[in-house]
Amino acid sequence: MKERTTTPKGKLLIIGGKEDRDDTDVEIKNKNEDFIPHEILKLLISNKENRIEVITTASAEPESMRDTYTKTFKEIGYTNFGFIHFVDKAIDEDVQRIKNSKAIFFTGGDQNVICEKFKDTPLCDALKEKYFAEDDFVIAGTSAGAMCMPEIIICEGEDGEAILENDITLASGLGLLSRCIVDTHFVHRGRFGRLSHAVMIKRECFGIGLGEDTALLIEEGKRAICKGSGMVIGISAKDLEKTNVDTVEKGHPVYGENLKVHIITDGCSIDLESGAFTAP
Repeated sequence: MKERTTTPKGKLLIIGGKEDRDDTDVEIKNKNEDFIPHEILKLLISNKENRIEVITTASAEPESMRDTYTKTFKEIGYTNFGFIHFVDKAIDEDVQRIKNSKAIFFTGGDQNVICEKFKDTPLCDALKEKYFAEDDFVIAGTSAGAMCMPEIIICEGEDGEAILENDITLASGLGLLSRCIVDTHFVHRGRFGRLSHAVMIKRECFGIGLGEDTALLIEEGKRAICKGSGMVIGISAKDLEKTNVDTVEKGHPVYGENLKVHIITDGCSIDLESGAFTAP
């Protein structure tokens, strides 16, 4: 095994769901003059002949995922891709396919299933080895496929009007992204409250709320640039002041003072460690 460096050489592409593809209708594309068809999925590989492996394990409808991404990838011009769906555990052939790939793409579904089936397996080990060692390797995920990537994930949470104690559950993820928590379909499903709750509990983490057809392309594990037609909301609780998050009783509302919020759109960059923001 190659020696692992502390800074990953590969890239992460985390997508908020409903990226422009065969089965979606991106609502904003007729209004946003910066809209580019298939902009996000075109970031998977630079050479269209490079190998992409699509992991559909999170989905309850893997055949539908296969049909959708087959059509979309062919429209983009990708010629070398395959699909991996395992229910119990991956086989040696799947591990070899990971090692031979240039991009891995996790579809949506249930982030808990991805972590349960994938974490601490030879398949995950092979993925991490390539991510840390190869500068032309991309790990991408949409919706649940993006939420599973950090060290800490939201495995269950309410999208309610109030943040209530005991309405969110955090767990360990795949560990590809440090000191961040990712949420998806963020604007459309009104998830500001639950991501804010998560970062108030884990104040060392930066909250990344990905809108639909919107992504962050992350290099060196921290340098992120926004791509897509919508927006990413960044939330930091590092300077949190008055709050009852640690003392509130079950079923009662949580409050917090001095959350820091960023609105990040196409071309904007942010350092996920320092919070430094750069406009296009």
